[in-house]
Amino acid sequence: MAGHFEATPGGGAAVALDEVEISILRSLAVQLLELIGPGDQPADGEDPLAALFAEGPSKPPTDPALARLFPDAYGGPGGHGGPEGSTGAVKPGEEEELRERSAEFRRFTEMDLRSGKRDDALVVVRTLDALSPAADGGAVLTLTGDECLSWLRSLNDLRLTIGTRLEVSDEDQGEEGSLYRLPDTDPRKPMVMAYLWLGALQESLVETLMP
Repeated sequence: MAGHFEATPGGGAAVALDEVEISILRSLAVQLLELIGPGDQPADGEDPLAALFAEGPSKPPTDPALARLFPDAYGGPGGHGGPEGSTGAVKPGEEEELRERSAEFRRFTEMDLRSGKRDDALVVVRTLDALSPAADGGAVLTLTGDECLSWLRSLNDLRLTIGTRLEVSDEDQGEEGSLYRLPDTDPRKPMVMAYLWLGALQESLVETLMP
């Protein structure tokens, strides 16, 4: 089971993690929470329903990692886009319309998306905190079906964030890609190793949950 998820009764999954792996996963999840930011809580005296229906931002985040986590729904200003992020070329005169549609969509969805990503990352932190480490500091993480889905989404968010920071391209990720050829002296090496490990963990969990 070490490093590889296995199915458990009831649609869950379990994986053995050592002390270092537990620490890395928790640290990354906490950093993801900090990146996403706190939820908007009603101020004293504010109507909770009004806060619930408050509008979100209309412009993409300036942080590249956040922009990757919360992309424009209809493509960006670079000449590509379409409904739900399709990649067809934008016709002359349509770019402004797509920008307005993206802004409208973002205004009414980004807050909910952020809340969902926060909830998923919190599941990661809380399930790790609930572990009972053995004498060597390791433990077996056992997740319910719902917790597995939160972990899958959060692992994906972590990989998107790290990949953006590393400026990873599709060509970098194959077995012959540059990520696998970085020298140990490269300052990016620890984060690259974490990126590849998270990918393997995510793939293992996906395979475990497949019927």
